[in-house]
Amino acid sequence: MEWGMANRLAQLIQPDGHALFLPVDHGYFQGPTRKLEEPGKTVKPLLPYADALFITRGVLRSSIDPAKTKPVILRVSGGSSVVGKDLANEGITTSMEEAIRLNVSAVGISIFVGTDYEKESLLNLAKLVDEGERYGIPVMAVTAVGRELEKRDARYLALASRIAAELGARVVKTYWCENFEKVSQGCPVPVVMAGGPRVDTELEVFEFVYDGMQKGAIGVNLGRNIWQNDFPVAMIKALRAIIHQKATPKEAHEIFSNAKNSKGS
Repeated sequence: MEWGMANRLAQLIQPDGHALFLPVDHGYFQGPTRKLEEPGKTVKPLLPYADALFITRGVLRSSIDPAKTKPVILRVSGGSSVVGKDLANEGITTSMEEAIRLNVSAVGISIFVGTDYEKESLLNLAKLVDEGERYGIPVMAVTAVGRELEKRDARYLALASRIAAELGARVVKTYWCENFEKVSQGCPVPVVMAGGPRVDTELEVFEFVYDGMQKGAIGVNLGRNIWQNDFPVAMIKALRAIIHQKATPKEAHEIFSNAKNSKGS
């Protein structure tokens, strides 16, 4: 592996082999998402606990202090919205030259396996990988499912993740699911969890994250489960304990409970 590629991956994946990525890119297709209306304010207290930010160039420039940040994974796909006909109809929106100007550690792109735009999204990934390899910038593929939430099962996610790896993605972001080991074992590059089923309690979040870590994920790329929580700092502290300190769900919940009662949570 080229030095630049290896160095950028080392910025993202910590010495223990794990990673906590904080995505705040939701506005690129959802607009001002709840509790992300002012992304700079949302990110600021969480930044010390994240290993990297997943973010668009517009919000990076407008809302993140370049003197106080973390490694950046730049969202470079888009072109559709929640009010459009099909979320899967995406293209590449940001050039590799722009990624270099912004000094990012990686770029991220969604793929939509099984949709009408499967071919286009996979060719977008392949093109981006070609450019990334040329400049030593890793590509993270996101196995998006759009509105088709029923696709979040092990068979589908294993298929999508493996295809992303086959096309050259250095990291794959996918959903947690039952039998998650079938996803991670079939993907020869690191896998991070984008989320899981809709749950009602923090403990349930800790449980699916812990399960995924035990079954092969290297970490998470969780956004709404953190910054839409009433106590986002407490939440990211607890998740960080699972990812980097091998905390159990019960231990993480204790960390959350203690932290939410302290100032600044």
